[in-house]
Amino acid sequence: MEELQRLQKVMAAHGIASRRECEKIILAGRVKVNNKIITELGTKVGPKDFVTVDGKGLKPAGKRYILMYKPRGVVSTMKDPQGRKTVAEMLKDLQERLYPVGRLDYSTEGLLLLTNDGALTQKLTHPSKEINKTYAVEADGLITEEKLDLLRMGVPLEDGLTAPAFVELQSIDKEKNTSKFQVTIHEGRNRQVRRMCDFIGFPVRNLKRIKLANLTLDGMKRGTFRDLTQEELKELFKVVNKNE
Repeated sequence: MEELQRLQKVMAAHGIASRRECEKIILAGRVKVNNKIITELGTKVGPKDFVTVDGKGLKPAGKRYILMYKPRGVVSTMKDPQGRKTVAEMLKDLQERLYPVGRLDYSTEGLLLLTNDGALTQKLTHPSKEINKTYAVEADGLITEEKLDLLRMGVPLEDGLTAPAFVELQSIDKEKNTSKFQVTIHEGRNRQVRRMCDFIGFPVRNLKRIKLANLTLDGMKRGTFRDLTQEELKELFKVVNKNE
């Protein structure tokens, strides 16, 4: 069964204008669906419907790739039943409808990739690809290499043994009773790094994803986003296609 979507959403996804502006265009009688003028905002269309704006058919939507430095206190979903701020709200002025590749939980900040390229999203999130993700961790307590070795070997969680992680100790602050280290994993379990740290007895105080595949936050400020460069995109496709 074909998925039907609101006409203004389809128009916005094809780069006509923002969704709100598309609604104005519809109300102005400038849009036809299958050669019939449409002025009802609730109208839904499917892939086989022929939509024109000012007599011109919709062009295929271009692919877009956005790198975001997600702040804490923002959910990486398109909608939130609890009314919290979402990444979709941060991108509300973009014409394209983009979706996050994986998730960062509400209390975690850092690198988040958003795109309308479904094929790339599937590759980046498929377990067989083993795409590396690196996190900067600040944990309570003065951690030891012996404890970090447990993460390096894999720890048993309620959903199974974790794959070996690459872990690098950064610093220990005796006055604050905290430890900083980096963890690189390729699995994508829910709140995995936090649960791993809980298991070894060093709960996370602050967590930030700093790298996904070849992508980093270098030069970015918290709460900002930008398009991937051609070089970043080319290297990213190399990473996801390396085993094909």
